[in-house]
Amino acid sequence: MTTTSATTPTATTSATTTPLITNSTGSNTPTGTVSVASTSSAGAAGGSVINVSSLVSQLVQATEAPQQALIANQTEAVTANVSALGTLQSALSTFQSSLSALDTPLAFNTQTATSSQQTAFTADAGSSAAAGTYNVTVTNLASAQQLVSGAVSATGSVGDGTLAVSFGGQSFNVSVVPGNDTLADIADAINSATGNPGVEATVIQGTTGSHLLLTSSQTGAANTISVSETDGGNSLAALTYGTGNTTHYTQTAQALDASFSVAGVPETSASNTIANAVNGVALTLLAPTTGTGGTLTVANDTSTVASNIAAFVSAYNTLQSTTSGLGSFDASTSTAGPLEGNPVLSGTQNQIQNVLYSFVGSSTYNSLASIGITTNSDGSLSLNTATLQTALSTNFSAVSNLFSGTNGIASQLNSQITTSLSSSGTIGSYAATLQTQENELTTQTNTLNTQMAALTASMTQQYSALNALLSSLQTTSSQLTQTFASLPQVQSTQSA
Repeated sequence: MTTTSATTPTATTSATTTPLITNSTGSNTPTGTVSVASTSSAGAAGGSVINVSSLVSQLVQATEAPQQALIANQTEAVTANVSALGTLQSALSTFQSSLSALDTPLAFNTQTATSSQQTAFTADAGSSAAAGTYNVTVTNLASAQQLVSGAVSATGSVGDGTLAVSFGGQSFNVSVVPGNDTLADIADAINSATGNPGVEATVIQGTTGSHLLLTSSQTGAANTISVSETDGGNSLAALTYGTGNTTHYTQTAQALDASFSVAGVPETSASNTIANAVNGVALTLLAPTTGTGGTLTVANDTSTVASNIAAFVSAYNTLQSTTSGLGSFDASTSTAGPLEGNPVLSGTQNQIQNVLYSFVGSSTYNSLASIGITTNSDGSLSLNTATLQTALSTNFSAVSNLFSGTNGIASQLNSQITTSLSSSGTIGSYAATLQTQENELTTQTNTLNTQMAALTASMTQQYSALNALLSSLQTTSSQLTQTFASLPQVQSTQSA
C-alpha cells in the first residue's frame, strides 16, 4: 500500500522596481523613466507609487520646450531688428538735420558786409542784402544832450515846489517837498519820477561846489531837455532851463543827429545804428570817416556755405558708416550685421546714393564731383576745399541750385528721408511690422503659458487618480501575500 502526501506550495512575491510608463527605450515620456515604489515596501505601507509632481513637470516641460524655444528665437530676431532699425532711424534723422543749411535757396542767402574803415563804421548783412560795393562817409555821430547846472548848496535846502521836466516831446512832474529838498533829493526824485522817458540826474562835486547833471539817455536832435517851475514860485529857479533861459546850465554835450551818406546819398539819423541804410544791411557808426570815406562791401558768404557743405559731407560719412555696419558681413568671423540682406536697408542706401550721384542743372557745377566732393572706395565722401571755393567764387548760384534747387541734392534727400521715416514710408512701415510681430509673439507666449497651466492641471488630476489606484492595488497585493503566507501547509504521506 502506497501512501501519498499532498503538498501546497508557499505563495511568494519578489519585490521589484519597474518603470510605470515606458517608451521604446524604456520610457514613453520624453524625459526618461518614472521610478515606482516596490510592491513590498510601498504596497505594505499603502504609500505613493508615482511621483506625480515630478512626472507632470517633466511631461509639461517636454511639451512646452520646443514651442518655447521657437518663440524665444523669433523674439530674439525681432528684437535685434527693432534695435537695428532704431539705429538706422536715428542716423537718418541726424543726417537730415545737416540738410537744413543747404536744402532751400534761403539757406544760401547768407551775405557778409565788410567795412574798409572799421574804426568809423561796421556793418551786418541780412539775407535780403544784395551784393555790391558802396562808398560810406560819416560826417558826425548822433549824440545825447548833457546839461550841468551852476553851483548849488550840497547839503542845504534848494527850494520847494514842482519842476516840469520835458524830454523829446514828453514831460513829467517832479515834486520837491520840505525835508526832501537837497540837491541829492531832487536828483533822486527826477530819476524815480513816474513817466520819466529817459532823463538821468546825478550830483557832481567840484571845486566850485555841487552841480546837478542832467543827461539824455537817447541820442538825436529831437531829444533835448528843458526844465521849468510850474507852481508859480521861483525857489527852484536855479534848476530851470529852456529856450530863452539857458543861464542856469552849461550844455556840455549837444543833442545831434548822425550825419552820413551812402553811395553819395546824404542821410541823418537820431541813432548811430541805422537798420536799412542799404537794403538788408545795418550800419553802426563809430566815428567820422577819414579822407573820401570808407567802402562797404556786401558779398555772398562763401565761407559759411563752404562750412555747411563740409558739415554735410561729414554727416553723410557718419550715416554711411552706420548703414555699412548694419548690413555688413565679416567672412573671417562669419558675423553678420543685424540688417544684413534686409531690403529696407539696401533700398534706403540705394535711394540716397542715386541722389548723390545725380546731375542738377546744366551748369559746369552740376554734380557733387564737379564742386570737389568725390566717393572713396569704402563708400564715404571726400571734399576738396580748393575746388569747392573755386566753384563758389565762380558760380555761386549754380552751387546753390545744385543743393537747394527743385531737384537739388539736399532738397531731394530731405524729402526722401522724410517720406521713408513717415508711417507710410518703407522704414516707418517696417517699424510697424516689427511692432506687430512683437505683439504677436507676446500673445503666443501668453497663450502657451495658459495652455501649459491647463495641461499641468489635467495631468496632475489623471496621474493622481492612477497613483491612488496603483497604491490601492499594491496594498491589496501585500495583504494577499501575507494571507497566503499564513495558511497552514497540508502534507500527505505515501507508504509503499
